Amino acid sequence: MGLLLGCIADDFTGATDLANNLVRGGMRTVQTIGVPADGAAPVDADAVVVALKSRTIAAADAVAMSLAALGWLQQQGAEQVYFKVCSTFDSTPQGNIGPVTDALLDALQGPAQGFTIACPAFPENQRTVFKGHLFVGEVLLSDSGMRHHPLTPMTDANLVRVMQAQTRRRVGLVAYDSVARGAAAIGERFAALQAEGAGVAIVDAVDNAQLFEIGRALAGMPLVVAGSGIAIGLPQNWRARGLLGEGTAADALPAAGGHRAVVSGSCSAATNAQVRQFRAGGGEAFAVDPLALAAGRDLAREALDWAVPRLAAGAPVLVYATAEPAAVQAVQAQLGAAQAGQLVEQALSAVALGLVRAGVRQLVVAGGETSGAVVQTLGVERLAIGPQIDPGVPWTAVRCPASGGEVLHLALKSGNFGTTDFFTKAFAMTEEQAR
Repeated sequence: MGLLLGCIADDFTGATDLANNLVRGGMRTVQTIGVPADGAAPVDADAVVVALKSRTIAAADAVAMSLAALGWLQQQGAEQVYFKVCSTFDSTPQGNIGPVTDALLDALQGPAQGFTIACPAFPENQRTVFKGHLFVGEVLLSDSGMRHHPLTPMTDANLVRVMQAQTRRRVGLVAYDSVARGAAAIGERFAALQAEGAGVAIVDAVDNAQLFEIGRALAGMPLVVAGSGIAIGLPQNWRARGLLGEGTAADALPAAGGHRAVVSGSCSAATNAQVRQFRAGGGEAFAVDPLALAAGRDLAREALDWAVPRLAAGAPVLVYATAEPAAVQAVQAQLGAAQAGQLVEQALSAVALGLVRAGVRQLVVAGGETSGAVVQTLGVERLAIGPQIDPGVPWTAVRCPASGGEVLHLALKSGNFGTTDFFTKAFAMTEEQAR
């Protein structure tokens, strides 16, 4: 039997977030880093999540990468395709959500044809959609910390308007009144929108029960475009057909000892709070200054020289470029957003490589772009999905060249996810499992 679900994620933390929800739903899930090469070992799983680093690259490049992932998933026999986007719909008027959605629909159902949804709702993580507007907690997306995002500032909460600016297909809305009446009413609204010429539907959702109803309505839809929340409603469709067992999520990981460290590049409000909490609790921390990097200082080497003796003392260490919005804007004014981001990613990925080579076997990485750079530098190809630390963020297990083939526990945290004590909570979990 081929894959039940083939997923394409536009960043690495988002891929892990999605895989986490599928595992919790009882689907055996493997996450790959990039499109597997020809001749790669076959995948034995119910779902595969192909993690790309395509969220903020040029739209044409994102389309090409996504189509390559689609081609590989089709070779594996995937019944349904899931394009995973950020729960805060991170994008610009040029893309990349719209262009990739168009390209995938064209490939699956024909040019300018086909129909899909776009729903970033994940109520468990305080992402809800009502009347087509995305809320982060109790505030509109446009009033949240995402309005200061250095690469994809989100200043409009109206997802119909945001998506329409990016796609050549007409965008409609499946509003709360339809969603509240359940799967049949949702399906009827899908049909009505298609009859009106819509190709994409923003879907309201304010609680998990509605995600399950939306999931039922998506049975058989060739393409789903969503954050990770919708994933909790999909396994039931295959279970109803007898293609998926009733077993609980298999999230056991092989043991990993070694040192503990955090590498943080995200500048989100959530990650800023997590860095402050770690430092306020007495955690050892080293700040990476983008302006110093631009001036030629080898802060990666300085950070490693600082970290190694502290690791030997047994406490976790934090190396971070996380900063408040005003500081980020000041750096970008001098360096430009692209150069500043690239400098930080290069430095932090070099730090992560050095830490793993120095014996770190429990590594938390905060930030989607940072996570993408880190896993590529470490040479990670596949991840086994383990227990959830916070909604959307599990521990994973990998073996990579940098760890000498030893098990490395790796947590890839989206910038906006996790409670303020996330870093200490993550390590407390591994300590508990080791007992």
